[in-house]
Amino acid sequence: INDYNEYKKNYEKMKGIKMDRLEAFEKMLVDIQKQAAYEKNQLKIMKAEGKEKTATYRQYLGNRVMYRFFLEKYQQYGLIEEKDNK
Repeated sequence: INDYNEYKKNYEKMKGIKMDRLEAFEKMLVDIQKQAAYEKNQLKIMKAEGKEKTATYRQYLGNRVMYRFFLEKYQQYGLIEEKDNK
């Protein structure tokens, strides 16, 4: 009985840790999607203003590659749909 109670206690603890990790991954996904959308919009605005040679524009462009990589990984593992990766 003591071993079972210990097992149950450890199981509940691990279940909580797994849920914390899942919530963290979900939060990361939402943050990446929001930031990617924001920077994509900023790129459009900056391009319309002729600011393609600025450091900020180039940084956003580099970030766009990184965000697409992360979102493609989420898609590859079946965590998001292709439409969520635009």
